[in-house]
Formats: sequence, C-alpha cells, structure tokens
Amino acid sequence: MGSGHIHAQEDAQAAKEKARQVVAKLREMRLGKAAEIVEAGVDETLSYYSFPPEHWRCIRTNNPPERLNREIRRRTRVVGAFPDGHSALMLVAARLRHVAATRWGTKRYLQMNRLAEVGAIA
Repeated sequence: MGSGHIHAQEDAQAAKEKARQVVAKLREMRLGKAAEIVEAGVDETLSYYSFPPEHWRCIRTNNPPERLNREIRRRTRVVGAFPDGHSALMLVAARLRHVAATRWGTKRYLQMNRLAEVGAIA
C-alpha cells in the first residue's frame, strides 16, 4: 500500500491518496464499516496540513487519548500475545494508573505560542 500511514505523507494531496488506498484495502478485506469511518473522517483529520509544515506534528498529535493509545500499543507490542482478555485489560489498567499518578498525564502537547507564530506569519 505504499510507505507509512496516512499521516506520514509529504502533503495533503499525498495523504488523501494514501487514505483512498487504505479505504480500498479495507474494503478488499471486507471491513466495510472501517472503510466508511476512514472515508468519512479523513478530511477532518488532515486539516492540520493547512498550517506550515513545521507545525504539523505538534497539531496532529495534540490529542491526549491518541497519546495514551500509542503508549498502550507500545506496551502491548512488548508483551506480544496475551493469554486472555483479562491479562490485556490488567496491563492497560496498570498503565492508566501510572498515567493518573504521575506527571506523565499532565504533559502539555501543544504550546499555544506556536499557533500564535503561525498567526503572525499568515
């Protein structure tokens, strides 16, 4: 399907083309509902491309649940296969407790002064 995921493209047009490929692949895999979700939301998720390229990553990754999902994926990849759903749930719950108990959960993603810089440029 080409290089990387939808958000790893050089520009909005390439990302939209990658999204079309992902939708086609999902339909090929008989995952119609997933294809519909990607197709319906792709324009909204690519809106950060309207800002200067140096700000894309900061804007694109400013979603705390997205950050938490990345952390959980990272931890579950280390484990590999879980014996059952309860084991996976225990790992996720432990990670959530860690986030709630440390400064990790209060880290700021998006510094608003970066967006002010964009406004000054525009």
